[in-house]
Amino acid sequence: MSLSAMMTTTGRRARSYGRSILNKVPAVTIYFWIIKVLCTTVGETAADFLNDDLGLGLTNTTAVMGALLIVTLIFQFRARAYVPALYWPAVVLISIVGTLLTDNLTDDLGVPLETTTIVFGVALAAAFAIWYAVERTLSIHTIHTWRREAFYWVAILLTFALGTAAGDLVAEQLGIGYLMSAAVFGGLIAIVAFARYGLKTTTIVTFWIAYILTRPLGASIGDYLSQSSDDGGLGLGTVATSGLFLLTILGLVVYLSLTRRDAEA
Repeated sequence: MSLSAMMTTTGRRARSYGRSILNKVPAVTIYFWIIKVLCTTVGETAADFLNDDLGLGLTNTTAVMGALLIVTLIFQFRARAYVPALYWPAVVLISIVGTLLTDNLTDDLGVPLETTTIVFGVALAAAFAIWYAVERTLSIHTIHTWRREAFYWVAILLTFALGTAAGDLVAEQLGIGYLMSAAVFGGLIAIVAFARYGLKTTTIVTFWIAYILTRPLGASIGDYLSQSSDDGGLGLGTVATSGLFLLTILGLVVYLSLTRRDAEA
C-alpha cells in the first residue's frame, strides 16, 4: 500500500472514530436540573448518615466513598457515550465526596467556613481557567474526549465542595436557618434563569453559575428535611430523606434510560 493510501485510510478511521464518540453528559433539560438537585440533597444527607448515624467517622466515610467514586468514574470514562446508569451514580457519589471534603476541613481540621468557601471558589476559578486555556471552551455539549471529561469532573467536584461550604456558611454560620437558606439560593437561581432567558446572557456562564447554586440549594433542602426540629428542620432523619431522594433518582434514571429523553442529538 502506498504512503498516500495509508494516510487516507488512517484519516478515514480517525474521522469514523471521532463520529463514534458522543457527548458524555446529558442534555440540559428539566430532568437534568431535577436530578441534579436530588443528587445534591442526597450528597448532604448520605454523608451525614454514614458519618454520624453509622458511626464511620469522616475519615472512613471519605475513604469508602472516594473508592466507590473512583470505580464508578473508571466505568464512566470507559463508556463511549452518555449512559444515565453510569453518569448519575457518579454525580451522587461526587456530591457525597465533595461534601466530605468540606466537612473534613471544617470539622476535623477546624478551618473556618469563610476560608473553605474562598479556597474552593479560587480552586474552581483556577480549574475553569486551565480548562478554557487548554480546550478554548467550557461547554458541556462537547465532552467527547478523555481530557475534557477529566476537566469536567474536576469542576463538578469543586462545585460540590464550594456549594457545601457556602451553604453551611449561610444556613448555620450566619444563622438564617435551612428553609430561609433554601429560599435565598432558590431566589438566586431564579435571577440566573432570568438573566439567561430574559436578558439572553451567555449560556455557558449562566449554566455554571446555576450548577454551583443548586448545590447549596439541595443541601439546605436536605438539612431542612432531615435535621431535628430543635435544629430548625422537619426531623425526617437522614435515612428517610436519603432513601426517598435515592428512590426518586432511581426512578428518573430508569425512565431516562428507556426513553433517552435527555440524550444529546
